[in-house]
Amino acid sequence: MTNTTKHTFPKGFLWGGATAANQLEGAFDADGKGLSTSDMAPYVPHEERNGKDFTFDVNSVELEQYLSGSSDVYFPKRNGVDFYHRYKEDIALFAEMGFKVFRLSIAWTRIFPTGEEAAPNEAGLAFYDNVLDELLKYGIEPLVTISHYEMPVELSRKYNGWESREMIDLYLKFANTLFDRYKDKVKYWITFNEMNMMLTSLYTGGGILEDKIKGTPEQVAYQATHHQFVASALAVKSGKEKMPNAQIGCMICRLETYAASSKPEDVLQTMKEDQMNLFYPEVQARGEYPSYMQRYFAEQGIELVKGPEDDAIIRDNTVDFIAFSYYMTYIGKYDPNDNSNSGMLVSQIKNPHLKATEWGWPIDPIGLRVALNRLYDRYRMPLFIVENGLGATDTMEADGSVHDPYRIDYLRSHIEQMKEAVADGVELMGFTSWGPIDIISCSTSEMGKRYGFIYVDQDNAGNGSLERTRKDSFYWYKQVIESNGEIL
Repeated sequence: MTNTTKHTFPKGFLWGGATAANQLEGAFDADGKGLSTSDMAPYVPHEERNGKDFTFDVNSVELEQYLSGSSDVYFPKRNGVDFYHRYKEDIALFAEMGFKVFRLSIAWTRIFPTGEEAAPNEAGLAFYDNVLDELLKYGIEPLVTISHYEMPVELSRKYNGWESREMIDLYLKFANTLFDRYKDKVKYWITFNEMNMMLTSLYTGGGILEDKIKGTPEQVAYQATHHQFVASALAVKSGKEKMPNAQIGCMICRLETYAASSKPEDVLQTMKEDQMNLFYPEVQARGEYPSYMQRYFAEQGIELVKGPEDDAIIRDNTVDFIAFSYYMTYIGKYDPNDNSNSGMLVSQIKNPHLKATEWGWPIDPIGLRVALNRLYDRYRMPLFIVENGLGATDTMEADGSVHDPYRIDYLRSHIEQMKEAVADGVELMGFTSWGPIDIISCSTSEMGKRYGFIYVDQDNAGNGSLERTRKDSFYWYKQVIESNGEIL
């Protein structure tokens, strides 16, 4: 008799969608909100990007210019898609799709406008009370990211963000305020979004102005990362004390990397790049710096300044699950003269076996199965895919419909591989597609790069009615959730 493994998702699998406050909410100056680092990210038209895939870095000169109001650039994230005033409408649409979970972040500057106030802003706390209550009304579990690529801009100006150890206590004040206020409403938490972004953008990942750093960018990146590790561990400790039944996780951008060839040097280079990626959950899930990073620090002359209790704090307060985003895979290739194009988020090496999106991101569903298996084999800890989706140009037809078969194909192929990974034995908690409604792009601050199941009438310049329209993918995803992934 041949045994066959039934490819199904577990009962109670958490289907939903994921967003970030700075890309979604808008109302950047409403009800006492302060300015965040994301509010300083300008829109740069494609023809003016000089080939850059990412336009979210800001230096101190630009920051002061933007704050003075002397610049005529447009800041799309300040307006988002007006979820702040339309959250009831949007959550009703999420409920119509059957969401079991909705991932959102809480804007630090709505709660502490400059980050250093003695008391939180009640209007900001009340807004999130209303959002969480609306989710719970429909039986949708909130998954809250405490820090998602934003922080009070005043903390960048005063401390240069996470370069300073001062940030740990300020972050904990923010986190504890959220725990105290929402402990009866939120079970699932993530301490930091894609913490390994620190190695790609100091400003995005840490609110750090690179032209003001003390040391090399790499030295500062790892020192800031250490500060975030300590802050995350202390938040896990406090969160568990206040909410014994809570599940608190870490998150990375998973950069699955393939060797360019079977040449041993390429394989070794790929392994090293993978270690740089896995280093983040390594510390947060296992509670210690891995030996390969100790060697790397020594060879690169990187010396971390640690507090006397830091190692014990990290060791004793590990996370409950590992969350990650997955969009694409990369190629690792050894070059004795320059490895800057190999692997990681800015790789220029193309995989000839994969198609790419309009934005040049390789499409690799099987890579998701590989990533799930590798992470689970390594950590034996529940996994949660909290970002995956296709950025594309969508067109509204004359009759008001939006046909996006390319998005359905993309998500179907990835969900099929998720199902295979579950059959492999991976413990997968859920899947939140990025983003369920069209929002401002993180990397380029444009509106035209759309991910949603819901079309929002707004262009790159902020023009439009903001009317919401269900795309074809809306009805498809509703069917996926209703069948628990059986009907794809």
